[in-house]
Amino acid sequence: MTLLIRDLEVTIAAAQILRGVSLDVSSHAMVGLIGRNGAGKTTFLRSVMGLIAIRAGEMIYEDVNLRREPAYRRANLGIGYMPEDRRLVPELTAEENVLLPAWATSLSDSGERLHWIYLLLPEVAAFADRKAIELSGGQQKLVALARALMVGRSLLLLDEPFEGVAPVLAQRLVDVLVKLKEE
Repeated sequence: MTLLIRDLEVTIAAAQILRGVSLDVSSHAMVGLIGRNGAGKTTFLRSVMGLIAIRAGEMIYEDVNLRREPAYRRANLGIGYMPEDRRLVPELTAEENVLLPAWATSLSDSGERLHWIYLLLPEVAAFADRKAIELSGGQQKLVALARALMVGRSLLLLDEPFEGVAPVLAQRLVDVLVKLKEE
């Protein structure tokens, strides 16, 4: 079992957002969270990443209690996160944005990892030297995915990966995710 969530509760500004959420994700599984707007999907992912404090519950990843780990350690544990709003640094190049988590975690094999990402997403390699602010929304989405892949060796959390992208790019993202599952 890779990720175990039990009875997760999250309160934001006195409003209970998550109550009693449980989830088991085993190795090589693909799991989708489905719900209406405001149901707490993003809050759940941010909680797993340590970006939102949880009030109660258990979060275990590869035998590590995530409640005891600060947010920055999640990337060191091999968890990659692609936020719905991409969160790229506009003045950095696409490649620099992809490398950010490697720099933050002192990832020793970042060069090899970047090469693997460019093989998987050659589109990102094609605009690697362009600043994030100069990229289209779809290109930014690919950079955000590449950044998550830099550290997401065993768990990849994607928040609204298909939101606001053209159908052809949505299909491209599906193809990449299928290839990742096969690896």
